[in-house]
Amino acid sequence: MEAPQPTYTCLLYEVRPDGVATITLNRPDVFNAFNDPQSYELQDALKQVTRDARVRVVVLTGAGRAFCSGQDLKGASNGEKRSFYDSLHKRYNPIIRAMRALPKPIICRLNGVAAGAGCSLALACDAIVASTDASLIEVFINIGLVPDSGSSWFLPRLVGTLKAFELCTLGSKVPAEEALRLGLVNQVVAPEQLDEATYSLAARYAAAPTKAIGLIKQMLNKAGAATLDDMLDYEAHCQQIAGESADYQEGVQAFAEKRKPIFKGE
Repeated sequence: MEAPQPTYTCLLYEVRPDGVATITLNRPDVFNAFNDPQSYELQDALKQVTRDARVRVVVLTGAGRAFCSGQDLKGASNGEKRSFYDSLHKRYNPIIRAMRALPKPIICRLNGVAAGAGCSLALACDAIVASTDASLIEVFINIGLVPDSGSSWFLPRLVGTLKAFELCTLGSKVPAEEALRLGLVNQVVAPEQLDEATYSLAARYAAAPTKAIGLIKQMLNKAGAATLDDMLDYEAHCQQIAGESADYQEGVQAFAEKRKPIFKGE
């Protein structure tokens, strides 16, 4: 039974027949900056792709010229005193946790600037395909704030503590080509090639043994705070799960029959 197709006011949501779901932040007039509705709708969309068995891989992108410019500061400046603590715990942190816990790969189609929480959102993806027009910027320091939504966790693991400190404290814009050199993105392509590059990668993942990919994602999440002994035990645990999957049986049978396997993510 197919999951019902959700409708949103601040997002576009589509599931293609090949199992690729696309979630598009859709507030292009404000560079897809987050307001309350968009943050809660993205939480819901991530729940949708988690439970929809048709979905094998997720593409996350932004409408228009930007990926996401972070928090909508104009929308937040209504004179009311806001609790940053509550906002993070209710709005942003559930998004990042859901992305990292999602047992399916998420590809960021980085079509433009990713700033502040938008930068964190991009870095929370499993792979990033960037346009040459794209850039990443930890803009928090420019208004006297600290990185949030996971940036303080992602950045040092990707670029090391020295470079992470520089990026967070100077608020320097990182163009796509430099982001590639630093290991912040996987690919950089011309804007007119962005869709082809992103959906070509998505198609590869959609046809892959996505149950194993979900386990790999869990393993890599755990590895940053685990010992070697911890990971040896966890690898054995995950390998047992993978070894009991239908995809493993299909892979072995296809190897024996000298044909390409047809994985179903099961």
